[in-house]
Parts: sequence; structure tokens; C-alpha cells
Amino acid sequence: MKICVGLSGGVDSSVAALLLKQQGYDVFAMFMQNWHDTEGTLHGDCEWEEDKFVAELVARKIGIPFYFVDLSGEYRKRVVDYMFDEYARGRTPNPDVLCNREIKFDAFLKKAQELGADMVATGHYCRKEQASDGTWKLLEGIDPGKDQSYFLCQLNQEQLSKALFPIGGMLKQEVRALAAEADLPSADKKDSQGICFVGKVDLPVFLQQKLKSVEGDVVEVFDAWYEASPQYAAQKSLLEQASAGGWGSLTTDQLMSLAAPYDYSSIQFETETYRSGKKHIKKTRFKPNPFGVIAGRHEGAQFYTNGQRKGLAIGGHASPLFVIGTDIESNRVYVGEGEEHPGLFRSVLRVAPDEIRWIRPINALQPGAVRRCRCRIRYRQELQDATLLMRDAGLFVCFDKPQRSITPGQFAAFYELPDPSDPYDAPELLGSGTIDS
Repeated sequence: MKICVGLSGGVDSSVAALLLKQQGYDVFAMFMQNWHDTEGTLHGDCEWEEDKFVAELVARKIGIPFYFVDLSGEYRKRVVDYMFDEYARGRTPNPDVLCNREIKFDAFLKKAQELGADMVATGHYCRKEQASDGTWKLLEGIDPGKDQSYFLCQLNQEQLSKALFPIGGMLKQEVRALAAEADLPSADKKDSQGICFVGKVDLPVFLQQKLKSVEGDVVEVFDAWYEASPQYAAQKSLLEQASAGGWGSLTTDQLMSLAAPYDYSSIQFETETYRSGKKHIKKTRFKPNPFGVIAGRHEGAQFYTNGQRKGLAIGGHASPLFVIGTDIESNRVYVGEGEEHPGLFRSVLRVAPDEIRWIRPINALQPGAVRRCRCRIRYRQELQDATLLMRDAGLFVCFDKPQRSITPGQFAAFYELPDPSDPYDAPELLGSGTIDS
């Protein structure tokens, strides 16, 4: 069997290549360049060249052929342009998930097959296993601190059938130790950070390549708004109903109501004139509002995301401010003080019908179906107990405990419940979907 390893210059893909070579496979390495532009990046202009250099050294050390492929055109069209479009809509995409679906296991796979590869291997910390019906399961990696199955949550059966994850059954320290023992040039290389194949970025500067900066208000929302809000009261009542009768007792309209983000547009500010100083100079100010205050200014609501703390540049508070919502039309950013601010938490999210992807068809839910599962809405989040409800309007994920910063545009990944009798049981990743609301 001929296997192409996506060699990035990092320690994980290096050890993946080493293991396959030791196991006797016909292995070759391919390094892909997916990005040229350095605008907004926080690293040197030639970081990809350094990665390529290290990858070549690794391939030479292991004794496998090395190839280079430029996929920057596909990456810009299928990942970066998607990012810009999503941010312009006020959503926060996950480019790493898209990169795996559209590039590593699509465009890159096709290039590898042109060179004779039967399979493509990567350094992801996850595993695959063939089910009794012949389909492929995607499982968490052994290392709980490094599991990367979330990043592969959009893969389909055809892609999984061609994928290998040689280090999915290893701990990170074991990978590092093996690389050091083999004296691989990448043994001490730090893990990459930031956007897949772009690196660490100043996100507003990066997005300003296509999205214009437009100043707007940062509105701090007070607790009094929730005390007076009919929407907040209605959601609280529905949660009590679900607690008593189960999530299945709610209608689709009620689930839609619970999945809807809070609408802060009712917080408006009127001006008044007053005279100031000894000369009684006439000035204008905003009238006090019990529900909120204009706390600062921003350069574009599309540059902010739910749960964000950094970049607000607003002082004078006992506790940090967090973004609790954005409104692209009014160009407003809403914030709340403190990590327990009610605007940070919701219990239900919705995935639109055309955004749902099941890794194995047998796990697909039909309208009316209910299934218990565990779910995560961001990488490295601990799996959360939840109930899946499939309706014609989409898939509703109802969490046992309110979740912090549910963010449209991100991916929700659903896992089977673990076997309580098996402490080593790794749950299967059932499917995923883009969070609509």
C-alpha cells in the first residue's frame, strides 16, 4: 500500500510518517503551501518556508520521497473567502474544520492520488475504526488533552476511507519521546497556533483585507434588562417546562424561541441638552437608561465574537467585560460585565437542515427523533451532556446545563454516550453542523 503523509514540519506529522515507514508501508511525504499573503499575520514573512525546510529534513532523515504542492488558490477560494463571507454576516467560522474538509482530505488527497497514493495520513490525534456494516467510525484520540476529532467533524465516509491517523492511539509525550529517540529535526518544534496554514493573526487587520472598518457603539447591558425582558422571561418559562416534561414536550416554535439569541435592539438612548460650567455652555448628553449604557466605541461589529474579552479597551469595571452579542445591521456590539453575566449563557442551539452532516448514515436522525448524546461547540471544550431533537426546522441541541458563548458560524459536534462499564471507551463522533442560532 502506498501512503502519502501530509508532512507539515511539525512533530506530529513527522512521527506519523516515521511509524508508517517502520511498519513497512511504501511512504512518501508531501508538503502543501496554502497561504502566501502575510497581511495581518503576527509572524515572519517566511514561516512557511521554514516549515517546508524542516519537513524536507524530516523526510530525508526517515528516508522517504518528498514533494511540494501549492494549494493556495483552492485554500483562498474554499476556506478564506468563506471566512470573509461568514464574518461579514456577523458569524464566526472555524477555518480549521473547513481546511480539513475542503483541503487536506479533498484537494490534497486528489494531488496525493495523482502521485499514486492509496491513502493519506496526517498527524491528527484521533482514530478511525471499521463498523460491522463496513462503514468507518471516527473516534476520539487516546490523549484527552490533544484529541482533535472535533476538527474532522465534517468528514464523510469517502474521505474517512482514505484517511490514516497513525498517532491517534498515542499520548503527546509519547510522540515527543519517539521523535527525540529517532533524532527527528522536528522533535522540539512547538505546536503551531492560529488559523490553519495562515498562523497567528491580528484578526481585525486580517479581515480588513475585505471588510471595511466602520465605527459603532459598544453597549453594556445591565442585569435590569433581563429582569424586564419578555424574551428572557419566556425563555425561562420554557426551560422550566422542559425540566418538568422533557425537551420532547416542546413544540418546534418553542425550541426556535429558546435557540434565538437575545434581542437587545430595544435598548435605545435619547439625548438631552444641559448647560455646563460658569459660562453655562450648552452641551448634549445621553439620558440615563436603566437597561444599559454606551460604554465605548468599536471599529466594526463583524470583528467581534460572542465571549470575546480582549480588544474592547473599556476600563472602569470591577470585573472584565465580555461580548454577549453583535448586530451587524446597526453595527452595535453588546457586552456584559462578569463571567456569570446572563447574556453569556444559553441552553439550546439550532443547526439548519442543510447544514447537518452525519459521518455514518446509520446515525442520521429523522424528523421526530430524539437522542441523548454529548456535544462540544469548540475545540478542547469538555463534552457536554445534551439531547438531540430532529425537527423539520433543523436539529436542536438541548444542553443539560446552560452553555457559555454559543456562537453562530461555529461547529457543534455530536458524540455518542460513553460505555459506563468501559473506562477506556472512546465515544464515536456521530456528526456535526454549523450553529445557525
